[in-house]
Amino acid sequence: MRFQSPEALWLLLLAPALLAGYLVLLRRRTVALRFPSVDLLRVAAPRAWRRHVPAALFLLAVVGALCALARPMATITLPTHHRQVILAIDVSRSMLARDVPPNRFAAAREAAKSFIASLPDDVRLGIVSFAGTAALVQAPTRDKEALLGAIDRLQLDIHTALGSGVIVSLAALFPQDGLEVEVYSSGPARKPPPKRPTAVPPGSNTNAAIILLTDGRRTTGPTPVDAARMAAERGIRVYTVGFGNSQGATADMGDGMAMYMAFDEASLRAIADLTRAEYFHAASGAELMKIYESLAQKLALEREYTEVTFLFAALSALLLAFAAALSVGSLNRLF
Repeated sequence: MRFQSPEALWLLLLAPALLAGYLVLLRRRTVALRFPSVDLLRVAAPRAWRRHVPAALFLLAVVGALCALARPMATITLPTHHRQVILAIDVSRSMLARDVPPNRFAAAREAAKSFIASLPDDVRLGIVSFAGTAALVQAPTRDKEALLGAIDRLQLDIHTALGSGVIVSLAALFPQDGLEVEVYSSGPARKPPPKRPTAVPPGSNTNAAIILLTDGRRTTGPTPVDAARMAAERGIRVYTVGFGNSQGATADMGDGMAMYMAFDEASLRAIADLTRAEYFHAASGAELMKIYESLAQKLALEREYTEVTFLFAALSALLLAFAAALSVGSLNRLF
């Protein structure tokens, strides 16, 4: 725990001063009491401490209030609410490479299905596929059957547009922004880009995230770094996953053609770094499933460093009310 206004903690020196004042007041109130018998003294003596309980609670309430003035902060773990996540999957033909058996595409689909099954019920997932272009194949939903069906309908195509995958994912999260891939592609845009939103700190949006899975490097479309900056200014984290052998592998491109393809680890790291997310590398289907499991846990619980002044203030008020009630009930006076 830390405090935003630690200088206010000096006020805690008032607590021992109040305690000293209370002890002085007790001395002045002390009077000689006579008891007709020793038995009556034994009955009365154990109850004498009770008159100090309201004062002790009052002192604790003061300490709590003074701590609240220092604006305490703590890291707390809370369930997420109304979280939206976009899973952007590379469907370029390089996903047919067999360095991950039976091939990258089949292994990625099975891992995605496992990820869907492990998602908390309060997370809405959308699915974007990208090759030469990107498309939203399933709008964010909690319907896991619809999500599994979307994974089964994925079709392979040529080229790899990493930036397009990120932009279409952002368009699904922010439909009001009017984001279109064509506007940010190279060459003359068909219309001017939409008005940029008011930028927020990167990674500050705790209600949405993007998971980008690819086994290749950009061959067309907007640059991945430019797309990542668009996500960063909206506070969206983009978790990137490089899938397959990091040295690359040969994929059957059809018509007797084969291509050697390796993913662009530098770009994937840059995307994750710009958006305050993480980069992962999965060289097998099992590793990809483990990565998805860890991401599902991140989405289920979020750890946030937040101000907890209200807790100290509420506790202080509760102690003060309890002390007042005890004082009036047992002493017929307020402290």
